Amino acid sequence: QFPFGRRLPCDIYWHGVSFHDNNIFSGQVNKFPGMMETVRKITLSRAMRTMQDLFPLEYNFYPRSWILPEELPLFVAEVRVMKDSDPSWKPTFIVKPDGGCQGDGIYLIKDPGDIRLTGSIQSRPAVVQEYICKPLLVDKLKFDIRLYVLLKSLEPLEIYIAKDGLSRFCTEPYQEPTLKNLHQVFMHLTNYSLNIHSENFIHSDSVNTGSKRTFSSILCRLSSRGADVKKLWSDIISLVIKTIIALTPELKVYYQSDIPAGKPGPTCFQILGFDILLMKNLKPMLLEVNANPSMRIEHEQELSPGVFENVPSPVDEEVKVAVIRDTLRLVDPQKKKRKDPQMSFKVPSKPTLSMILCHRCPGLEHVPESGESRPEAAGARSPEAALPSLCLKQVFPKYSKQFNYLRLVDRVAALFIRFLGVRGTTKLGPTGFRTFIRNCKLSNSSFSMAAVDILYIDITRRWNSMGIDHKESGMCLQAFVEAFFCLAQRKYKSVPLHEQVLSLLQLCECHLAALDEKRLLWGCG
Repeated sequence: QFPFGRRLPCDIYWHGVSFHDNNIFSGQVNKFPGMMETVRKITLSRAMRTMQDLFPLEYNFYPRSWILPEELPLFVAEVRVMKDSDPSWKPTFIVKPDGGCQGDGIYLIKDPGDIRLTGSIQSRPAVVQEYICKPLLVDKLKFDIRLYVLLKSLEPLEIYIAKDGLSRFCTEPYQEPTLKNLHQVFMHLTNYSLNIHSENFIHSDSVNTGSKRTFSSILCRLSSRGADVKKLWSDIISLVIKTIIALTPELKVYYQSDIPAGKPGPTCFQILGFDILLMKNLKPMLLEVNANPSMRIEHEQELSPGVFENVPSPVDEEVKVAVIRDTLRLVDPQKKKRKDPQMSFKVPSKPTLSMILCHRCPGLEHVPESGESRPEAAGARSPEAALPSLCLKQVFPKYSKQFNYLRLVDRVAALFIRFLGVRGTTKLGPTGFRTFIRNCKLSNSSFSMAAVDILYIDITRRWNSMGIDHKESGMCLQAFVEAFFCLAQRKYKSVPLHEQVLSLLQLCECHLAALDEKRLLWGCG
């Protein structure tokens, strides 16, 4: 640890909270700029809604959501319409503060009128979602899954999923929500930080029992009951890839702002925590994504009033140590050098990353002393070879052919970034928007540049009134995406939205490619 920084550059920087913990200009850092903002509950809900508008069937793993306070009238109206059309529908909703964590401020309601309209809803906006009333139960308890996902690279997109995760259990037997049990958090909320305060919470030395277990133990149990565990894993992988695809456009805007192309800067990777709930029919539903999932492998135990001791947690250690170890193996900057057959194997005087990681692994063979050559003839293995097999499985680009058709908003974001103009900004000004319209030849006699200006002003003003980032003036990415969808619907009628957007993208990309070719010819003289 270097609390006051260090002068010499590092290969890997491990930040505690965000990309901006330190100013760095080289190497790799374990945080992406903008990740904390991108996975906040409101931003995530907006990104998922955009994808649901384009691909409703593919993104039906995220509960229907409304953003408070600006969508409160819409929420009230839509619930009334649904109840009128189906009088037997008796929904429950869950309200989650935007910046909340560890279950803070979450509560359940039966009617839109039950939302706590205090001054805090204005200062602390929230998301309200349909509550999943029929979750899968184990031992009559509700539980969720914490899966660890490594986003190794944005461009090209590279995603890994840990082969095991954690199952966090409620501590009171589950009953479907009623007015009497709505406030029983130990029954309805799976947050570990809440349930650990329950007198029913069980700390176990076994990964198969207790209030926190490995996900693999749950899968074994489901498999023994005849459940299709392979399909469940396939559905979870699909959920993770689709969610990352929904988040990458916003992340790319932040990335180019902090690390402009052509300038020296670090590359990024990040471990994310995906919270997933299984429904009774084994359909996985996304609850939220955590930018800074806890990596603690111990818990506090009260020895006497006010006196606590840290006690190891075997379940956390089994899952989390493997995730961090294998993340470091995947981003190890020396890996390529060691793979080079032309290079003789020498163990440096300072310990390598593989040597450090091997420290936790039993049965490690002899590691040569400093300067000692590798005894190839004896068949000795490098420290990397002595490590366990990777617990992180690559899912993208491995399955890219199945999911690339969903990356339409990624291409819209590429247009947005192209016309930002000023490096380091995340908002598009009116001149940039007009240039985009002109270069893509989207204005005509029925859609004048005056109409373009009105479209820009109306959409930008509305998004800015929602309390989105006020540090810069201009059009944010979400506003640009809305404007792009409006243009697509105006130009291509009578086809689904995703086809309209794809057609407009192809048109814009064709005009811009021709423009780039002309500029290249002009540059050549």
